[in-house]
Amino acid sequence: MDDRTKTVLTAMRRILRVTDGNAKALMRETGLSTSQLVLLQLLEGGGEKTAGEIAARIGITQATTTALLNKLVARNLIQRRKGEADRRQVWLSLTPAGHQIVAAAPDGVHERFQQRFAELDDWEQAMLVAALERIATMLGAKDLDAAPIFDATAIDTSIETTEPN
Repeated sequence: MDDRTKTVLTAMRRILRVTDGNAKALMRETGLSTSQLVLLQLLEGGGEKTAGEIAARIGITQATTTALLNKLVARNLIQRRKGEADRRQVWLSLTPAGHQIVAAAPDGVHERFQQRFAELDDWEQAMLVAALERIATMLGAKDLDAAPIFDATAIDTSIETTEPN
């Protein structure tokens, strides 16, 4: 293995370690996964939303959204309300406990990355996007359904495995 390959693999491993460490720290401090916190933050910033809106905004499947919502409802962090005009529609919002946990949650790797990435020049952003897309293609992961959430504990029910149990 040449030096550049080792450097790239080491950098990728560092990214995985920092995201895993962030997810574990969040779980210890709040009992939430990164995906759950991102979902709560989305509701914090925008009032009531439907599950479909949340799935589209976060970039996860409807099934994954439902699983996350059920856990958050069970913890009394989110409440469901039937639509008045259309009773089939369900509106989601934070409970007071949900607001408290979002306020108390530590800043995560997402916030740091988003802030620092936004500070880069356009050409630097484009270069990083191109390089990471190329790496995803090289690893055979270009077409995997993945949300823009660094969460090693995330549930993704859209990926089926063919490996034996």
